[in-house]
Amino acid sequence: MAKKSKKATSSKPRKTAAKAPKRQAASLKPAGEGGPVTLAEAQALAGAGAPSKAMRRVGAGGAATPAAGPSPEAVAEEREHLKQQQDAERERRLREYTDTMTIMKQRGARAPDGKALAKARKGSAAVRAGGSFKPLQVFAEGDSWFDYPPFLFHGGIIPRLQDRLGVPILNMASAGDEVRLMLGVEERKRLIKTLVDGCPAGEPWDVLLFSGGGNDIVDNPMALWVRDWDPTIDPKHHLDSTRFAAALAIVRAGYEDLIALRNKLSPNTHIVLHGYDFAIPDGRGVCGLGPWMKPTFDLHGFPETNRAASQAVVTEMLRQFAAMVKSMTIAAAVTYIETQGTLAPKTSSWHNELHPSSDGFDKFADKFQAHLKEQFPDRVA
Repeated sequence: MAKKSKKATSSKPRKTAAKAPKRQAASLKPAGEGGPVTLAEAQALAGAGAPSKAMRRVGAGGAATPAAGPSPEAVAEEREHLKQQQDAERERRLREYTDTMTIMKQRGARAPDGKALAKARKGSAAVRAGGSFKPLQVFAEGDSWFDYPPFLFHGGIIPRLQDRLGVPILNMASAGDEVRLMLGVEERKRLIKTLVDGCPAGEPWDVLLFSGGGNDIVDNPMALWVRDWDPTIDPKHHLDSTRFAAALAIVRAGYEDLIALRNKLSPNTHIVLHGYDFAIPDGRGVCGLGPWMKPTFDLHGFPETNRAASQAVVTEMLRQFAAMVKSMTIAAAVTYIETQGTLAPKTSSWHNELHPSSDGFDKFADKFQAHLKEQFPDRVA
């Protein structure tokens, strides 16, 4: 859930879109011919590749700002260039998802370990001849817990989860995104289109994975709902509950609108939510971004020698956030994955203040897989 960089540079005009990845030569039979395929085999047939080099550093700090400062024109140019890069990356993801899922639906999906999913429930209508299963159609919207930069390690939850499920996931998440923006005008239009159009390989979406709210309650605004250090009161009471409730109300409104849109446009799509984990405000950032929490505690005079105090405030924030998200599950076909408490409370569990280590992301991907298996036992290995 890393916050996006706002730095800009002056530069010469650049190409407005990343080149499409080169098609790989596959030894498999053409799409539509032969037996069921695994995700890796379908991706090879579809020519799905890694993100373009141009996109690998989006949201990762950008280039350094010239000493004299950029001109307004240069700022506008850089912002437009970044938007074009992001649009091109979304188009790439959509294209590769469409090609890969179309192949898997035409030929049938085979479990990653080569074992037929048929054994999960004998005689299931979802299991087809040849040991294949009907691939789950999933798209994701959210922040960097879903869209962590792949050049650091194997990305965030989504690429790990799709490897476990054996099906592609259309990942429309964007590192640094906030709920108030995801459900704002521009991104809401894209979400509406995705729900109305359904899976590009046919039929409505089965699942919408949503990760949002972390960026809304940290970084610079966090100073508004943390009180000055007072050693005479319980550390968690340094959270101004009234102000924090107002911040959470905006996030809640986004969740409510997300569910309302699903109810109206794609009522059979199952929404899956989560509540992050107890992040440690130790001052570590990544790729020139962050830290997102420790500066607030420094500003309010929290002692460096008492990290437990700032940790208590963060834990209280996240518990209140999780309670709000859980309350959304009163709606039909909305479920919550209990992610808080997954990681051991030590810095090695985290890559930086907001993001788990590689092993940590694996643990969350395991939880998502187990949850989806509960909801769709015939279609998850």
